[in-house]
Amino acid sequence: MLKKNKSQILLFILLNLFFSINSFSQKNLYVGIEIGRRAIKTSVLEINNIKKADYKILYFSNERISLADHIAASGEIPQDDINKTSIIVVDQLKKIREEFKVPETNVFIVAAPVFATARNVDALRNKISTLTSKTFDVINVDEEAKILVKGAIPPVDYSNASLLDIGAQTTKGGYIDELEDNKLEFIPLELDFGTMTLTDAVKKTVVNQSQVNDMSTYQEKSFDFNTVLRKKIKEMLDANPLLLKKEKIYLSGGAVWAFATLYYNENVKDHYIPLTLQDVIDYDAILKNNFNKLNNLAKTNKEAARVLSTYDQKYLISANNILANLLESIPNLEGKKIYFVKDGQVTWLMSYIADRSKKVNTNF
Repeated sequence: MLKKNKSQILLFILLNLFFSINSFSQKNLYVGIEIGRRAIKTSVLEINNIKKADYKILYFSNERISLADHIAASGEIPQDDINKTSIIVVDQLKKIREEFKVPETNVFIVAAPVFATARNVDALRNKISTLTSKTFDVINVDEEAKILVKGAIPPVDYSNASLLDIGAQTTKGGYIDELEDNKLEFIPLELDFGTMTLTDAVKKTVVNQSQVNDMSTYQEKSFDFNTVLRKKIKEMLDANPLLLKKEKIYLSGGAVWAFATLYYNENVKDHYIPLTLQDVIDYDAILKNNFNKLNNLAKTNKEAARVLSTYDQKYLISANNILANLLESIPNLEGKKIYFVKDGQVTWLMSYIADRSKKVNTNF
C-alpha cells in the first residue's frame, strides 16, 4: 500500500513538474498576426534572448489578399474583405491556440497604416473582436520607422547601429542617440525614393515613351538618374552626422531581400546576413549584363522564383541602385559591419516584445 502511494505521489510530482515546465516555456512564445496591404501574415516566435534578438520562428503563414487596393478604390474595406479577413484571423488563432498554448497576453494583432484611411475600419475591428476576443492596433505611419528600428536592430546594438528599410515608395528607418541619464532619442531617416518610385521617375526621363520598355534605354536613363539619387542620399546623410558614427548598418526591405536571395543563392538560416558593397556591385553587373543567369536560377530555386515574380528587371535595377548608392555614400564603410535583416515579417512583433520587456530600454 505504501509502495503504491509512493508511486502515485511520484507520478503526481513528475506530472506537476512537467506541466510547470511546459507552462513556463510558453511564456517565451509570442504570436503576431499582421493584416497587411496585400497579405495576412501569422508568426509564432520563441524568444531565447530579446536583447540579442535570439529567437526561433516556430510557425509562419502568409495568405495573400489584396486589401490595400480595395481600400484605395473605395475609401473603405469591402464587406467581402471584412469577412475573408475575419475568417483567416479566426482560423489562424484557433490553430495556434491549440498547437502552441501561447498566453493570451503574448498574442498581438496589427493592421498596416493603410487601414487608417478606411472609413469603416471599426467594422473589421469589431468583427474580429467579437469572434476572437482580441482587438488590433493600426500602425501609425509616423511611428512606423520607430517600430522598424526597435524590431529590426538587436537591442544590444541600439546605441551603435542604424537601420534603413528600402520599400516600394520610400526608404525609411533611423537610429538612436544616447542622451544623459540613460535617456534615448529616436532620429528618423527618410529618402524620397523606393524601388517603385525610383523606377517611375526614371521612366519619366525617357523622351520617346515608345522606348520606355527597351532595356538598353532604361539602363542608360537609370545610370543618368543616379546623380539625382546620390544628391538626395547626400542630403539625408549631411543632415544626420551622428548616423555616420554608427559602426553597424542594418538593411531591410524588398530591395535587400531580392539581392540576398538572388546573389547568395542559398537558404541562409541566420536572422542577420552579413553583406559587402563588393557583393552588391557584382550583383549589379549580373542584373544588367547576365539576367538570364537569374532566370535560370528561378527554375530550381523557389525563393528566387518568388523574387522574380515580385520584381521585373527594371525594378531590380532600381532597387539595387538605391542599395549601392546608399552604401557607396557612407564614409569609411570598410570599417563598418553591414547586415540584411532577413525576417522582415516579424520586425513589428519583435518591436512589441521589446516594448514589453523589462530588459530592454525602448523609451525613445
